Amino acid sequence: MEREILDHYEAGIEAPRLLNHAGVLERARSMDVLSRHLPPPPARVLDVGGGPGVYSVWLASRGYDMGLVEPVPLHIEQARIAAATAGVAIDAGIGDARRLEEADASVDAVLLMGPLYHLTERADRIAALMEARRVLRPGGVLAAVGISRFASLLDGLSRRLIDDPRFRELLARDLADGQHRNPTDRLDYFTTAFFHRPEDLQSEAAEAGFPDAKVVAIEGPAWLLPDIAERAADAAHWALLMDLLRRIEAEPALLAASAHLMMIARR
Repeated sequence: MEREILDHYEAGIEAPRLLNHAGVLERARSMDVLSRHLPPPPARVLDVGGGPGVYSVWLASRGYDMGLVEPVPLHIEQARIAAATAGVAIDAGIGDARRLEEADASVDAVLLMGPLYHLTERADRIAALMEARRVLRPGGVLAAVGISRFASLLDGLSRRLIDDPRFRELLARDLADGQHRNPTDRLDYFTTAFFHRPEDLQSEAAEAGFPDAKVVAIEGPAWLLPDIAERAADAAHWALLMDLLRRIEAEPALLAASAHLMMIARR
């Protein structure tokens, strides 16, 4: 992992990210999509690049047999604390998505909720997808996430980040080739990453042996709403919002308007 990526996450920003602002929507929608596609518990699920364990702890609480592989030491520590606090067990350890220690055909589902956008070379992303396929049992489920090619553009417009010439510089490269680089000290400008178009995810999946992969929008265009936390507090409105986003999650014309895209495939 590049030093700047490690430094970005060692700053401790990831654990609270899914509890605030657009992260609230990202978490809720990711859980919704996973709930509909993962095999039932007590299936064995490997959360590769699982960060501080948000999804691992949630799935363990639902009865899944969870393993978490993560390259950031702080995240492993946070995941273990979160699991202990929740009273669940997860097997968490340092690892690399391109070289998993699990045996062939040993898990029922693999989550790649972060590696594909921090592996900036296509060959490395293909390697991670092929490793996921290797450890999956026949019929096993892959859920892999990418960041939309247009996430910086939409975020920059909504928050007026485009007024900053340094942001415009990184945005120009995002739009040109999907390679996101942040030369500033602003954590909200993110870190070294690759931003996918929906068709990029499908192409990479096909090359790795998942020819029937489908891509859905996680947040859809709703991540740009300024009052997500307030909407989440209104149970009736939140249920309506979730229903509407579920209806349009696979709409090709709207996919790239989502900040995050989830690819679902079977081995």
